[in-house]
Amino acid sequence: MSPFWVKVTLLLLSLGMLVFVHELGHFSMARLFGVWVERFYLFFHPQFQILRWNPLKHKLEFFVKNESSESSESSENSESSESSESSEPTAEEIKAKQSWRATTYGIGWVPLGGYCQMSGMIDESMDTETLKQPAKPWEFRSKPAWQRLLIMVGGVLFNFLTALVIYAGIVYTQGEAFVNFSDATLGMAYGPSAKAVGLIDGDIPLEADGQKLTHLNADAVNQILTAKTLTVLRNRRDTVNINLPENFIFRANEDAEQGRAFISYRLPVYIAQLSPGMGAEKAGLKPGDHVVSVGGIATPDFDDLTAALAQFKDKKVMVGYIRDGKADSVAVAIDGAGKLGIALQPITEFYKVTRIEYSLLEAIPRGISLGWTTLTNYVSQLKYIFTAEGAKSVGGFGTIGSIFPDTFDWVQFWNITALLSLILAVMNILPIPALDGGHVLFVLVELVTFGRVKPSDKFLEYAQWVGMILLLALLIWANGNDIYRFLIK
Repeated sequence: MSPFWVKVTLLLLSLGMLVFVHELGHFSMARLFGVWVERFYLFFHPQFQILRWNPLKHKLEFFVKNESSESSESSENSESSESSESSEPTAEEIKAKQSWRATTYGIGWVPLGGYCQMSGMIDESMDTETLKQPAKPWEFRSKPAWQRLLIMVGGVLFNFLTALVIYAGIVYTQGEAFVNFSDATLGMAYGPSAKAVGLIDGDIPLEADGQKLTHLNADAVNQILTAKTLTVLRNRRDTVNINLPENFIFRANEDAEQGRAFISYRLPVYIAQLSPGMGAEKAGLKPGDHVVSVGGIATPDFDDLTAALAQFKDKKVMVGYIRDGKADSVAVAIDGAGKLGIALQPITEFYKVTRIEYSLLEAIPRGISLGWTTLTNYVSQLKYIFTAEGAKSVGGFGTIGSIFPDTFDWVQFWNITALLSLILAVMNILPIPALDGGHVLFVLVELVTFGRVKPSDKFLEYAQWVGMILLLALLIWANGNDIYRFLIK
C-alpha cells in the first residue's frame, strides 16, 4: 500500500474511533438520566446510509436511502406523539423510550463526524417539531439543568479519558526511551527558523525561560516554542542566551511544512544498509562506512548530508568516507531526489539511551501525567490561533493526515490518536453554538441564575444555525489552507 493510502487509512481509523467514543459519551450520559436517544450515528449520511439497525424491529439494513428509512421513523414518532398528547405517558411508554433498543443505530458515508440525536433537544438535525408539543419525561429538555450539563460534557469527558488510557497503555507496553541532551555528544541540529534567531548546529538546550530541559519530547518542544529566552550550551563550554521572537512558533511551523524539524538530534552518517541499484551500492560503499563529505562539503551529521546532496541532484560527485579507520573517497551518482541510497544506523548506536519501564500501577499515573501535560501544552498554544499568522496555520484533514506515519506503525498511530482525542475534547468544549461548549454555556447560565435565565427554544434554534454556519466556515477555511499549502505554496 502506498504511503498516501496508509495515511488515509490510519486517519479514517483514528477519527472514526474518536468520533464514536465522543458520541458514546453523550449516549451513556443520556441513558443514565433516562433521555431517549432517537439516533446514534457514526459519520454523516446525506442521501443514503451504509448501515442502519433498528433493534426493536430486529432489522439490519445496508445501503438504505434516507427517504424510506427516515419517513418510517418520522411516522412512528408522530404516532407516538399523537397518542401521548391525548393522555399522559404510561410507565411502560416511558420505560420503552429510555431503553437502548429504542435507538436507531447507523453508519454514514461522509467521515466528517457523527451525532447522537436526543429527543427534545435542538442539535445539528434541526428537528424542532417535537418542541412544539408538551415536554415528555424522556426528553432532554425535561431533565434538570445539572443532568443536561453532564450529558453535554459526556463526549468531551470520554475523549479525555480515552487519551489517558491510550497514554497509559503505551508506557505500560512500550516503556519510555529517550536520549538526554547531556548525552548527545554532537548536540542538536536546527532548522532555518532556529538558525535565523541565533541557534547553531551543536547547541545543547539547557533551559527555556528558566525551566530545565532534559531531553527532546513534545513537552520540551512546546516549552521552547513558547519561551522568550532559550539558554543553550555552545561548544560544550559556553552558556548562551537566545532571545526568541513572539512569533517563533509560526516560523518553526513553516519548517515543518517543508519537512524539517526546527530541532533534532545530530546524527553522524554511518551506513546501516544500502538500497539495491542506487548510487552508493554501485560505487562500492559498504555498511559501516562513515560518510564525512559530499563534493568537498563536510557532512558531520545527517542534515548536512541532506543539504549537500540537494546541490548535486542527477550528478556524479566525490563522496568522502572512513572505513576501518582509513579515509577514502569514491565517485557516486546522486539521483534526481538527491539520494545516495543509504539507510543510517539508528541513534542508539551513538548515544546513551535512557529507558524506563512501567508496571501497570505505575503506568496509570504516568498516562495521566502525559495526558494532562499534552492537554495544557495544546491549550497554551490556542492563543496563537487568534492572530493573523495563526489563522493561516490552521489546517484541515490534509494537515491531520500528514502527521500519520507512512507505514502501519501502531505505536505512533496510538500516540497521534491520543493527541487528536485531546484536541477533539478541547475544540468541542469551546463556547461556540452548535458545539458541546455552546450548549454547556447556556446550561451554566441557567444554573448560575437558578433557572431565572433560561434560553428559549427559538433562541437555541437560532444559536444552532449561527454555530453551524461558523463551523462550516471554519471547515472551509482550514481545508482551504491545506489546498493552498500543498498545491500552491
